[in-house]
Amino acid sequence: MEELQDASIHHMTAKVISAIKNTKCYEPIYKELQKLVCNPSVDTNDMRNTLEDAIKGAGLETEIRNVIYNLVRSRISKNELNEKSLPTSKQSSKTAVSDPLGYLKRAGVLWDRRVRKSLNAMCAELKVPLHGQPRISSDREDFVAKWNELSNYNMDLANYRPVYAPKDLLEVLLSLKGPAKTTTENTDQIPQWEFSHIALPVKNLFELRSHYADLLRSDNYSAMDTTTQCQRILEGRHAPMCQQFLKKGCTPAPYRGALWASVLDSKLHDYDIDYWQKLRNSVWTTDHIVDKLVFKDIQLTASNDDQYFVFEDVLYQVLLCFSRDTDIGNCVEYETFPVKGKTYEGPPSGVVPFHGICMFAAPFCYLYDSPVNLYYTFRAFYVRYCHRLTTINTHPQGIVSLCLLFEKLLQTYEPQLWSHFRELQIQPLRVVFKWLMRAFSGHLPPDQLLVLWDLILGFDSLEILPLFAIIILSFRKESIMQVASLDSIEAILADLSSIKVLPLVQLALSRD
Repeated sequence: MEELQDASIHHMTAKVISAIKNTKCYEPIYKELQKLVCNPSVDTNDMRNTLEDAIKGAGLETEIRNVIYNLVRSRISKNELNEKSLPTSKQSSKTAVSDPLGYLKRAGVLWDRRVRKSLNAMCAELKVPLHGQPRISSDREDFVAKWNELSNYNMDLANYRPVYAPKDLLEVLLSLKGPAKTTTENTDQIPQWEFSHIALPVKNLFELRSHYADLLRSDNYSAMDTTTQCQRILEGRHAPMCQQFLKKGCTPAPYRGALWASVLDSKLHDYDIDYWQKLRNSVWTTDHIVDKLVFKDIQLTASNDDQYFVFEDVLYQVLLCFSRDTDIGNCVEYETFPVKGKTYEGPPSGVVPFHGICMFAAPFCYLYDSPVNLYYTFRAFYVRYCHRLTTINTHPQGIVSLCLLFEKLLQTYEPQLWSHFRELQIQPLRVVFKWLMRAFSGHLPPDQLLVLWDLILGFDSLEILPLFAIIILSFRKESIMQVASLDSIEAILADLSSIKVLPLVQLALSRD
């Protein structure tokens, strides 16, 4: 048994080492280790112990621990899963047929293809190349000169439109049809959820209480004690401790940016600054169709939002560089399924701008003064969470699972509301989908949205989104029950400025 355990540890160690070698931080860490080996305090007769002491003294141990922590909770586990589950070419067609979620994976592939096809069609209609073209000299000079005030950059956007909006994805999700089931049960007595046929595992309220148990623990800390504790955690630089602190939901505003950067492993290094400049230069020299889509989206959303319009110029910089970042496409996992038909290319980042994409980046403007710091933390947050909200996928925290969780929670714990929606023949998801897909950005006041996103990062879960959507419906239940149209319900839920995230979530999790 011990031999098997040793073999397993050795196997995992080999995977971690291999994964670290593929990261950008490997070379700087390796060079630092080489310097420490040459340090006079490292004794060749007791290399192991003296080198370990030198690593700890230089603070390198914490950095290595954080790298391993982030790798193990993301890439390593995914790679192991892929190695075990990837079928051979001969088995792929059989696997596709027998996979109970094959239809959902197929829908994910088709949705991605549809979005890219729309982008390609727009390029053909406007007679512009998909991969961009060099900016003419005068345009480049004007663009560079106005880089810090791009709101003053003149661009004709009359013929450009968002490739898709949340309602387009919702219509596709509501049209999903699973494999036909032969059953002798009385279907009249089975709750007819719109997503009930999708065999994805979702938590019930008891399991959510267990997952979010830390929110119900009463720590009698004053604001000063919380600030002091936060400062000590940041001084320690341990990512797991930073993540644990975010679970409290009472993060001091001045330290939130540093905590998020630690949890998302987005602290700046020299190579990050060099890469940002490379992305910026690509924007300066190349005119791409996604540039117009980014400008259009910001003008339609953030520029018209009282809470975010002042950040318009920063958002242009961040989203334009985001569109050129090929690392994003390498990090984001898309559904794979054998589907016949033509494939279409997308933008360099692999992310086709949609209506509201800038609202994923806008809240970060409250955390960072520097566009570079903002960019890397936003990018890490998008890669880890946001992309699952805009693609059809089978991930436990993908948009399909979150919709299913919302419907089951509503039907189980708010049966009156559920019945009211059914009587009015209104699909409840139509009311809350825009909240879910944007993670409430643009709907909650920024201070409350950042608390909600603290919880996403702290508990490493998007399940707080459907749970909070249920909480809001419950909070406005009395008013909703008195109206009989979708427009009236949306009017009741339009203003969330009085909503306080933490006390409502704690109340919902603590009640019987």
